[in-house]
Amino acid sequence: LTEEACLPFDSPELRQLLKELQADAEQTIDRGSADELISAGFDAAARERAEAVVQNWRQFIEDNKDEITALQILYTLPYGQRQLSYDQLRQLAEAIQKPPYRFRAEQLWQAYEQLEVSKVKGRPEKILTNLISLVRFAIGETDVLEPFGEVVNRRFETWLAQQDGLGRGFSTEQREWLVMIRDHIATSLEIGSEDFEDVPFNQKGGPLKAVQLFGQDLGEILSELNEVLAA
Repeated sequence: LTEEACLPFDSPELRQLLKELQADAEQTIDRGSADELISAGFDAAARERAEAVVQNWRQFIEDNKDEITALQILYTLPYGQRQLSYDQLRQLAEAIQKPPYRFRAEQLWQAYEQLEVSKVKGRPEKILTNLISLVRFAIGETDVLEPFGEVVNRRFETWLAQQDGLGRGFSTEQREWLVMIRDHIATSLEIGSEDFEDVPFNQKGGPLKAVQLFGQDLGEILSELNEVLAA
């Protein structure tokens, strides 16, 4: 059996071919020599591609600002009057992926990072709401491109400070729930009492626990946070 298995390799031509294939596939790693940095930054071709992506993105928004509901809301309505839903945002996400543009949020973010690195903050997670940040930056509403979650968190901290100033303090457990509500809005744009049936709220006692913690103020708090954090 051994002789039969080795028989195909009893050929100088085959053995030479295997050596050549191995040489092509091998990678030599030099651990002793230090690398010397010749240049840093993006090459000209990469910058041109990034410029084309950003230009096409802005053109897409201009061409569709009256057709796609999410763009209508973000482009035309002033802050505080926007009531963008997750379904509307998902429709925008589906639209940008269609020909001829085939945009991806990660691709757009990287393009801006190549062109305006000083104005781009952080590398966002792959969540739909970051499209809001990309649209706002493209139309000049914001000077910094940052993950939507960071915007929501900053607004949340401002809201908490306002509540403290009004004498509306929260216990440690209440604040824990408020943080979970904040995180839900950051990814889903809105929250209702029915969402307390889902993770992570149901792991902390669900709707019953929310009512126990906030009582009659629960509805008002949810309404305020929906308006303040996601507008």
